[in-house]
This record gives sequence, C-alpha cells and structure tokens, in this order.
Amino acid sequence: MELAGFPHHALDTYLPKLVRAGKRVAICDQLEDPKLTKTIVKRGITELVTPGVSVNDNVLNHKENNFLAAVYSANGKSFGLSFLDISTGEFLTTESDKDETDKLLSSFSPKEVLVERGSKRKFGEYFGQDYFFFELDDWIFTDDAARERLLNHFNTKNLKGFGVQHLSLGIIASGAVLHYLDITQHTRISHIASLRQLDESRYVRLDKFTVRSLELISTMNEGGKSLLDVLDKTISPMGSRMLRRWMVFPLKDARPIEERLDVVENFFRETAMKELLEEKLSLIGDLERVISKAAVGRISPREVVQLKVALTAIEPVRKAFLASSNAGIQEMGRNLDPCSVIRDRIEREIFPDPPALLNKGGVIKKGVSGQLDELREIAYSGKDYLLQLQQRKSAETGIPSLKIAFNNVFGYYIEVRNTHKDKVPETWIRKQTLVNAERYITEELKEYEEKILGAEEKIVSLEAELYNALVESLIEYIPAIQGNATVIARADCLLSFAKSARENKYIRYQEWPPPCDRKTASA
Repeated sequence: MELAGFPHHALDTYLPKLVRAGKRVAICDQLEDPKLTKTIVKRGITELVTPGVSVNDNVLNHKENNFLAAVYSANGKSFGLSFLDISTGEFLTTESDKDETDKLLSSFSPKEVLVERGSKRKFGEYFGQDYFFFELDDWIFTDDAARERLLNHFNTKNLKGFGVQHLSLGIIASGAVLHYLDITQHTRISHIASLRQLDESRYVRLDKFTVRSLELISTMNEGGKSLLDVLDKTISPMGSRMLRRWMVFPLKDARPIEERLDVVENFFRETAMKELLEEKLSLIGDLERVISKAAVGRISPREVVQLKVALTAIEPVRKAFLASSNAGIQEMGRNLDPCSVIRDRIEREIFPDPPALLNKGGVIKKGVSGQLDELREIAYSGKDYLLQLQQRKSAETGIPSLKIAFNNVFGYYIEVRNTHKDKVPETWIRKQTLVNAERYITEELKEYEEKILGAEEKIVSLEAELYNALVESLIEYIPAIQGNATVIARADCLLSFAKSARENKYIRYQEWPPPCDRKTASA
C-alpha cells in the first residue's frame, strides 16, 4: 500500500481534500509527555479519518449529514442496511430488497459504504460505482459478532427495546458499523445512544432517477434552483440537514402532513412566535454536533460556551411553545429541556469568551478553584514584583539604568550598561556580553523564575483537569440535548415553510385530498 505523510500543522489544509477524495488519513500523535521521558517520545495512531467517519469541522458539511453505511446480504435478494452519522449520533437500520436498498442508498447518500470482503465488485454492480466501498473481514458480518458488539455498546441483554430484534440482516450491518468505529480508533461514542428502525412504510419511496428528474436536491441545468433551494430558509444547521432529509423522504399519510401544516399555519399567522424563533434559532447554532463533540472529547472551550448560549436560548422558546394554542407546538415545548443544571455550571466555571484551545489558558473563571486562583496570583503578579526588585537592586548598587528582562535562552536576567559595570556586585553571575551592556543572573532571580514557570505549568495542568471534569459531566445530558436538537430542527423546518409560503404566496388546501386527487382517492 502506498503511503504519504504530512506534518500536523498542515492537517487542516490536506485533511478535507484527502477525505473528500476517498482517502483514509491516519492521525499520529505523541503517546507520552516529552517532559517525563529521556528517550525518543513514543508515537502512535490515535485516529483514522475516513470519508464516512469524521468529526472534523473542516471535513463536514453543516447542511448535510455525513453518513457511514453498511450493507449485507446472504443471498443477493434481501439486504440489511445500517446508517450512522458519528457527528450527530444518529444510528438507523432496516431490511429491504435490492431495489429498495438502492433507493435508500441514493436518498441517504452515504460518504462510505462497508461491505463484506470479496463483495465490493458485486455491490458496485448492484448499486453503482458512485460510492466509496470499503471491505471488512467476513467474521465481522456474522450474527454472533454483530449482536455481541451492539449489546456491549448499549449495555443491554437484548435489542428488543430498540424494536430491531427481528431484523437479523440489519443487525449484522449495524454491528459492522460499530466494529468499523473500533478499527478507526473511535471508541468514545456514548452519544450513539440508540438504534432506530427506519420505517419505510411512512414515506413515499423515491429512486435516484426521480429525485434527480424532479430536481429535489440539485438541478440538472446550471444556474437553476432545486426545490430545496426554494424552500430552505432554515436558520440552524440542524434544520437544514433535517429539511434535506424531508425532501427525499416525503410523508405518505395525510395525518402527519396535516399536523405539520397546522404548525406552519400557526407560525405564518403568529408574528410574535415567528420573530422569537428567528432570534433564538440564530443563537442555538449546531447543537447536535456540538454535544457529539463532547462525547468524543473534541469539544473546545468556545464550543462549551456556545452550548450554554444554546441552552439559554431554548428556555424562552420552550415557554412560548407551551403557551401556544396549537397541540403540535405544545408537544414540541414539552420535549424541550433547558438542562439548567449543566447550563448554570458552565456559566459559573467558564469565562464567557475563552480561547479556542485549552492549552492557551484563561478558560476557568476565578473562584472555581482556590489552588488555581493562588497560582494565578503568583504567575500574573510578576510584573509588580519585578518592578520592585528592579528598583531595589538599582538603589542597592547605585545603577540608575539597571533593568530586568526575560528571554527564552537565559530566562530572567539583569542588564547593566557598560558605563556602570564596575558597580556590579561579585555575587552576580555574568551570562552574556553585548556591545554596550552585560547581562547577569542572581540566585534570587533564579528562584523567582522557577516559582513563576512552575506556577504557569501548574495553571495549564489544573485548568485542563477542571475543564475535562466539566466535559465529562456533559455526557449524562447527551440524550436530553440530542432531543432538544431534534425539536429545534423540526421547528426550524416548519418555520422555513412558513417563510416560504409568505414569500412565494403559497396557499394551504383546506380539504383533503386536493381536488386533482379526489377521483383517485375515492377509487
């Protein structure tokens, strides 16, 4: 196998290009602290980024899901399918015949498809060569291996609670997906909290030719507009992804369609509700992917603050929904949870405008840790101490131009111009000779330097410890926050329909079925 490498600082440049081209990128990190070893630091692969498995913002498109799929068939007639978006935690499975499998793959547009070793060519003939197929060992596509992996992940005795116990082929495909996460070093996946059956009976089944001919997602002519382009006035990335799914999975039954339209009509007529939603949706952002980053340990301090902002914005939305006269909107309100405990904890512990990287410091607020506050006092009151020391040494030696400074070679030093070097005490140690001055160190200065640098290192370490404890506590709120994301995405989609109706003068039919379909419906 041909390999090529590039340095870590070029990751953001090359990673998106390579992954979108179907390549697999191994991330190699240091496995031990350089300060704790006297030999070469151990390095190893800590993550394998592939087209279907990524949580990197530079790789992901915020307007669409990044699905990994697995397909399994024992006879070429019945197929088990599974779809996972690791960036959101959505995990689906079903069983279908070959034609329906082809439609589902087309609708979900997975970025990578897992198949049994030796079947890549066969599945390419079945479903086309537009997918990045990846082959896994045969033992992975067995019922025992798949069920064991799923039960271990969900920590259950069986899969009845998920309603997928009877889908033997779907279970095999789902187990293969989790095995693949193991292979690619994605082991922190607590946000994948359930496995849902994809109920195809609720939707009109569209093949890829229909989707393309109707220009639902993309246009056939350059410069044209698809139906999605016309209707997508969503504000949040979550809403945009959900609306895209709705386009290729249109509802079949009248009742859920009417329930959606009832909410759309309410948003259309209730100006105050519409304005409130527009304001708060812009603050919520991509709640779905932010909480998933917490699960995999990739959430930055700024994203934690964004999570707090989102949860704060949900509170007035919830109150407005509960006060609505529409039953569907009330139901959405009941399903929203502001998660006030963790929201308030973030407010107490994290600075409102922290750096993007944890190791830059300045993440944890004053008052969270007495030890941290004490270390900061030592480290950051240094300027006052150095000024006092400089004045004292100048007075003791009679050198008015004496100054204390710092560089990475010597640390803290005292600089004396040549005109006064005869006044330098014998106890000072000369470290550098310049054209017009000499630089010295003293025992007192070295002791202070060790104290300051030691405090700075401890601050970084203690902040990381406190921050990681907060991130760890977020994990128990993942199901509730994922539920919030689903409700907010739905509200965003329906608000988008209301805005499209106003802009394009769309009118709702007041009776069902529409006049053009009555003859067919009555027959």
